[in-house]
Amino acid sequence: MTIFGDRKSLLSRTLAITIWMALSSFSPIRAGNRIPVKVVVVTMFERGADTGDEPGEFQYWVEREKLDRVYPFPQGNRDLRMNRQGVLGVVTGVGTAKAAATIMALGLDPRFDLRRAYWVVAGIAGIDPADGSLGSAAWAEWVVDGDLSHEIDAREIPADWQTGYVPLRKSKPYELPRAPDEGEAYHLNPTLVEWAYQLTKDVKLDDTEAMRKRRAQFDSPNARRPPFVLKGDTLSSMTFWHGKILDEWANAWVRYHTDGKGEFVTTAMEDTGTLQSLTFLARAGRADLNRVLVLRTASNYDQQRPGISAAESLAETKIGQYGAYLPALEAAWRVGRVVVEELAGHWGRYERETPGH
Repeated sequence: MTIFGDRKSLLSRTLAITIWMALSSFSPIRAGNRIPVKVVVVTMFERGADTGDEPGEFQYWVEREKLDRVYPFPQGNRDLRMNRQGVLGVVTGVGTAKAAATIMALGLDPRFDLRRAYWVVAGIAGIDPADGSLGSAAWAEWVVDGDLSHEIDAREIPADWQTGYVPLRKSKPYELPRAPDEGEAYHLNPTLVEWAYQLTKDVKLDDTEAMRKRRAQFDSPNARRPPFVLKGDTLSSMTFWHGKILDEWANAWVRYHTDGKGEFVTTAMEDTGTLQSLTFLARAGRADLNRVLVLRTASNYDQQRPGISAAESLAETKIGQYGAYLPALEAAWRVGRVVVEELAGHWGRYERETPGH
């Protein structure tokens, strides 16, 4: 009994010490010991190693921004990397769930001080050919959730419905007034977004013969343009959707959830998860929502070209085989780095004052 009692007492003391250490690590007293972060670069996937092989969204940042300090991150998707200029890179994993979990884990990590950090999401996406072309880069002011909804299969919707998607707590598509927002739409700091756009709008983006041929197959003037930088909003959903009809839904869905202020341009899979975690972290004083940017670059069009079906187009759309996969990865780094290096390189200007204010 004595041995058992001693072991139980030891376990109790160990648990108490563990809890105390966890709680104290989040206290203001310990904040001065944390690693200050100037910019967090948020990417969503990496195909293999962080360096030296077929790249995903993370690799160009690691190699070119010299993110050579590795921090183990078992509570997230992949180990973190940081450079000597205070730029921290993270890979969330694909989908809103992994993004939310990874960003929350990072935000609560006691090793880092993220209170004044800027967050730059930089990843590839599908693009609406009405708005942009392959290889283009779009800064979003609105990030809208494409999952929070009711749904009826398209084969069973009433004849007068445009879509089978219905907003939460509503009985038909786009019913007004809108219900109170529960994470369906995130409005980023418009002044910061405009600053980032003005800083990067003249960045030259890569073009290829394959991209030119694909562009020529679309009718829209914007789809036929060489790659360019623009402002345009993103729809975030766990489902990789594709096709002209769903593009029409995406445009209407973004307009509905932004009261007509947003313009759907790119489709992605993680950004509302990232924004939801940053919203909670901001409430806890561990992040600043006014310092968040979302950049999505076009690896493919979000719908079929004239003359083929949506199913045929989707079959052509595979990671690594997108019409502009590598140029889109290049654009995400080339455009994003201008903002990241400006912020980190002139920290005395931007640490306490957000650009544009």
